[in-house]
Amino acid sequence: MSTAPKALFCPTCRKVVLATNEDFPFCSDRCRILDLGKWASGDYKVSSPIQDPDLLEELARSSANRHPHSSEDSE
Repeated sequence: MSTAPKALFCPTCRKVVLATNEDFPFCSDRCRILDLGKWASGDYKVSSPIQDPDLLEELARSSANRHPHSSEDSE
């Protein structure tokens, strides 16, 4: 009993792509490069909130260090 290769849609152009395609999950190198360009230009964003409390604390500290002159200092 053999199973057919899994097929998905190319995330860039929506063509059907088999899992055996060398550019999978993209249909071609062109679509892969277009997708990479969207990530690099900021068109795509990861929108889930940060759940790691240690990372949140570290981000807060680094933000405070970058902006040492807060509104409290300007009085």
